[in-house]
Amino acid sequence: MSKKLRPVLIGTLGAASVAALVITTPAFSSAAPAPVAGASVLATGDLAAPAKKEIAMKLVSSAENSSLDWKAQYKYIEDIGDGRGYTAGIIGFCSGTGDMLELVEAYTDAVPDNPLAKFLPALRKVNGTDSHSGLGSAFESAWKQAAATTAFQTAQNNERDRVYFNPSVNQGKSDGLSNLGQFAYYDAIVMHGPGDSSDSFGGIRKAAMKKAKTPAQGGDEATYLKAFFAARKVIMKQEDAHSDTSRVDTAQLKFLNEGNFDLHTPLKWKVYGDSYTID
Repeated sequence: MSKKLRPVLIGTLGAASVAALVITTPAFSSAAPAPVAGASVLATGDLAAPAKKEIAMKLVSSAENSSLDWKAQYKYIEDIGDGRGYTAGIIGFCSGTGDMLELVEAYTDAVPDNPLAKFLPALRKVNGTDSHSGLGSAFESAWKQAAATTAFQTAQNNERDRVYFNPSVNQGKSDGLSNLGQFAYYDAIVMHGPGDSSDSFGGIRKAAMKKAKTPAQGGDEATYLKAFFAARKVIMKQEDAHSDTSRVDTAQLKFLNEGNFDLHTPLKWKVYGDSYTID
């Protein structure tokens, strides 16, 4: 879930609002989108290829952390005031939306004696709220301690791939999209979460497909991606925390207008007014 706030939400959401948020923007594996049945795999690229995946991680990190050093974010943890409780790690796992709980559960399955295991009861209680009850500074310290270990870094990578990266890339391939199109899906699922509600990745995709055909349906990719970006921006502007659409306008749309469907380097883009380059 997205951790960047430009601007921060005004006020703190109440428990009922956060509970509704969990339903509409989940980060649960059960909501992860499956590729469309029978769709032809026409993709010209593979964002999962190591070099392209590294580019994808840096692009997302520029928007989420204002840094290309995505590996420095394993230890990141704070409450950014968006009603989702703690936001932490490389993909912005949230204590209020379920994906942080699933991460710590998976980590504990792999490494039972870890610094975060004792916080599992508290994480289960605060899920669906913005509460820090039973967590607080001790939890923040434990997160940073765990983040220094290879085991917890691996757990974060695995959950990122399982819930966000793999489903979005697989869907992009099924829709016949290039590396750029697959990345557009990934960035959207990071911010909006998987699922089929109107404000989730699945809902945005459905809205775009009402306006344009995917390449797998015989459509033009540029036309379809413009429809996808437009549909996503409608949803972004509905929430103050995401109302700045520069991660689309001056990054992904810029690449599209340049015809860089392969995401070949050098890449130059801006997010929230800050400039970035990958040589």
